[in-house]
Amino acid sequence: MSDNKKMTIIATKGTFDWAFPPFIIASTGVAMDKEVTIFFTFYGLNLLLKDTSKLRVSPLGNPGMPMKLPFGPEWLQKINFGPKIPNIFWSLPFTEYLATFLMKKTMKKNGVATLDELRSMCQEFDVKFIACEMTVGLFGYSKDDFIDGIEFAGAATYFNECDGSNHNLYM
Repeated sequence: MSDNKKMTIIATKGTFDWAFPPFIIASTGVAMDKEVTIFFTFYGLNLLLKDTSKLRVSPLGNPGMPMKLPFGPEWLQKINFGPKIPNIFWSLPFTEYLATFLMKKTMKKNGVATLDELRSMCQEFDVKFIACEMTVGLFGYSKDDFIDGIEFAGAATYFNECDGSNHNLYM
């Protein structure tokens, strides 16, 4: 058994629902005494923006997503509407807002930390955040668009970070 204490995560997804796994796994890794680095590239850069209020859940093409109501009578809350709603519905303009609203309500009801709280907690626990410098330029971001305390570097830096790690995750 390895005594390795390093863990790396590559975050490539930038929707509201995909924002949580990297931060949850990272904070859990730190709690288990791991040295954790998250490399944010492509759409994953959205998770490092100062303003995350524009992140949405995209139910279109997400067949595994349960759609239960976080309010109403208990019998109604138990119904999973996801498989019952035709895909054409998810292409309507308002559905991302609806799905995001429902997910935020469900998370609050179940005591899940907000995205900003999880991100801050990871920073307090010394999780290293690396923003892919090439993608920052590609998407026309400025370093001022991002939260404080992150490093801007290329993929080679990520490979240096994961060298010797036996926990390298892609999300």
